[in-house]
Amino acid sequence: MNDDNSRDLYDRALSVMPGGVNSAVRAAIEPYPFFVQKGDAGHVIDADGNRYIDWVMGLGPLLLGHSLPDQVQAAIQQQASAGPMYGTPTEVEVDLAEFVVRHVPSVEKIRFVNSGTEATVSAVRLARGHTGRNKIVVMQGGYHGAQESTLVEGNAENPAPSSAGIPQSFAEHTLPVPFNDEDAMREVFEEHGDDIAAVLTEPILANYGIVHPEDGYHEFLRELTNEHGSLLIFDEVITGFRVGGLGCAQSEFGITPDLTTFGKVIGGGFPVGAIGGRAEIIDDFAPAGDVFQAGTFSGHPVTMAAGLETLQFAAENDVYGHVNGLGERLRSGLTDIVADQAPSYTVTGTDSMFKVIFTRDGPGKDSLEEQCAAGCRQNPTCPRYDYCPKNAAGVKNAETDRWRRVFWGQMKAQDVFLSQNQFECQFVSYGHTDEDVERTLEAYKHAL
Repeated sequence: MNDDNSRDLYDRALSVMPGGVNSAVRAAIEPYPFFVQKGDAGHVIDADGNRYIDWVMGLGPLLLGHSLPDQVQAAIQQQASAGPMYGTPTEVEVDLAEFVVRHVPSVEKIRFVNSGTEATVSAVRLARGHTGRNKIVVMQGGYHGAQESTLVEGNAENPAPSSAGIPQSFAEHTLPVPFNDEDAMREVFEEHGDDIAAVLTEPILANYGIVHPEDGYHEFLRELTNEHGSLLIFDEVITGFRVGGLGCAQSEFGITPDLTTFGKVIGGGFPVGAIGGRAEIIDDFAPAGDVFQAGTFSGHPVTMAAGLETLQFAAENDVYGHVNGLGERLRSGLTDIVADQAPSYTVTGTDSMFKVIFTRDGPGKDSLEEQCAAGCRQNPTCPRYDYCPKNAAGVKNAETDRWRRVFWGQMKAQDVFLSQNQFECQFVSYGHTDEDVERTLEAYKHAL
């Protein structure tokens, strides 16, 4: 496989960009990332003409794939031709807001921003402003964007910045606890409950290998935060309009958070973020309230048109039936392959998301007949239950180096593009086909 052009482009990039990239995760591919020239349905073509089945989908936003349906493409082009942006409101941002409010259970009002990071930054500020409290509880290993309040590691007793440039005094207001650990969460609220503004969590850990909540965990969080007057924030930047269809993951779990952050799919492939929730809380944002939040490009008309047309197309054309069906086939096929070739490994995911976590321990190969059939669901009767990851630490203890240094390259050599490390999840799009699934399963068989 020739990669001369990608190598030369990376050499140039190293001279003008830190690490040769504009987002750190892109450099996880060694010795250098391939540079994409264009997308085509469920595939990408790199600068050397190599074609890959793309299960990364821009890290999630491309629900429809790289080749947009005619009506979606036309709406984007029409909006772009009317002028790039105006610094005033437009009708299309109202249309998209109404669509989200109509379909997502927790959202009565919404504020659009420009990225998932900006959404979580604003949600944390809003929670603190609304409650008059300082502390935010997060899940260890969870990712909520490149922001000071959540780039924190350690535990609730000893939180510390996970990045240079963040003062320790910032980290002291963030309380990391393990996902799925009710006892640890109770202890944090017993110690700090009067100063906890919110619990911020993904409904499914989707930036750490895909970890489902154990049965009753989100109900427990909802009850505990209500009891202490804290807010429950669901970060649905990844799961939003991926898991649970138009109702998002919160509808699938039957939980109504106070606030929800969005990104990815609601921009249809363009930069976007949003914060939605109860009207009485969202109205604390300026100019209606005292929590300052603003952005020149917020509600950008081209992004709003792309997001609205993407979601409307999904609603009218059984997009979720297609992507979730292929996702089910992938996970079911991977479950059989893993049981045969790598029985200690764990298949995870739901709907249009999937991943294989290279867990080090597992049940005996002859006991796997009753396992979860298409991705770990934290089912106590599953023979993998005691071995599958329950939180970020469980994923981190997997064979992450083997995944990145050996397995990823073996899949790339078979023209399959997977997410850049063990932790980022993978996505199915409307542009993928049955043939893509079969080719990918055959590649897994060879690589494992």
